[in-house]
Amino acid sequence: MDPYLSDWLHLLLRLLHVVTAIAWIGASFYFVWLDNSLEEPPQWKKDKGIKGDLWSIHGGGFYEVAKYQLGPEKMPKHLHWFKWEAYSTWITGMLLLTLMYYVGASSYMIDPAKADLAPWQAIAIGLGTIGVGYLMYELLCRTPLVDKELILGLVLLAIITFLAWALSQVIGDRAAYIHIGALIGTCMAANVFTTIMPSQRALVSAVEKGEAPDPIYGMNAKRRSTHNNYATLPVLFIMLSNHSPMTYGHEYGWAILGALTLIGAWARHFFNLRHRGIVKPWILISAFAAFVLLAIVARPQAIQQADIGDAQLNDSQAFAIVIERCATCHSRAPTDDIFAISPGGIMLETGPDILRMLDRIEARSIQTHDMPFLNKTQMTLEERALLGEWIQRKRS
Repeated sequence: MDPYLSDWLHLLLRLLHVVTAIAWIGASFYFVWLDNSLEEPPQWKKDKGIKGDLWSIHGGGFYEVAKYQLGPEKMPKHLHWFKWEAYSTWITGMLLLTLMYYVGASSYMIDPAKADLAPWQAIAIGLGTIGVGYLMYELLCRTPLVDKELILGLVLLAIITFLAWALSQVIGDRAAYIHIGALIGTCMAANVFTTIMPSQRALVSAVEKGEAPDPIYGMNAKRRSTHNNYATLPVLFIMLSNHSPMTYGHEYGWAILGALTLIGAWARHFFNLRHRGIVKPWILISAFAAFVLLAIVARPQAIQQADIGDAQLNDSQAFAIVIERCATCHSRAPTDDIFAISPGGIMLETGPDILRMLDRIEARSIQTHDMPFLNKTQMTLEERALLGEWIQRKRS
């Protein structure tokens, strides 16, 4: 595919994915808030089968919302369903994953320093991980653990962390992270498709037949909705993680992913409790403290560089290395086979360009070795060490 057209297709899919994700997350957050905020209704509403109600004001108007214990006496003419937000988010996400990581598998998934894989092998590993991970989640949800929320959550966290570690051994770090995100997103969308929607259809069918709905349907749907709610912040982090090489590019990136997943779910717990009138600020404070502690603990130690002795680069030599290793992508007219436009708009093809980006070069190429991406241009350890020493002299 023409790289220029590919960039526009990437933009379209990213935009659709973000928009649909906002719609899904917004609806999910709203209904969890609504469910947790319901108050005990007056007796006349209880007599109609209403479990809880809520008054609110928004957009210049008053709203009265009521939730039935099981279902109304008669099905209303118009009933709004919430499903396409979830399906659209998953579909656009998988299309984006396919376009970026599978069509471009040789550039985005395969790290020769980890494993010599053919593109189809890397793709099979990615898809296999999503499939196996989902099956493990679904099987666990059919065991008695499903009623022990904390234990189930910890088991799932261990599985996610293990899969992140396993992936990081064979494919690129970014690809490993994004496949864990795709796994979580697949579980969330599957919850809607396989459990929440069938449960809601069963409730509607019972009301239409004039029967009392089986409470198990509502319980199953709410349980999976709760799972989705706690998974939201972790999956959002993973969606944004490609901007944070200090996470996925870390030696223990898989452990950082597990820690951030736990922190995100813990922070979400504060808001879920607060919606029920239970305010425990220490939860949010501890989540923030854990985030800061993680940033301190995960600060990378100096990566072992080649022994360069007293060797030093002059400016021209340093510029030549950066231009040779980085300007194939980061230039005004990239020659890379994937990028038609410089990623992030960063240019590294002239001396002044390079001097403006010393901090970025040091962070991405010296401290983490995240760039060149998957070391596509084969920057050597000696070159990184020489550049690091040169950057330090330029600052002094």
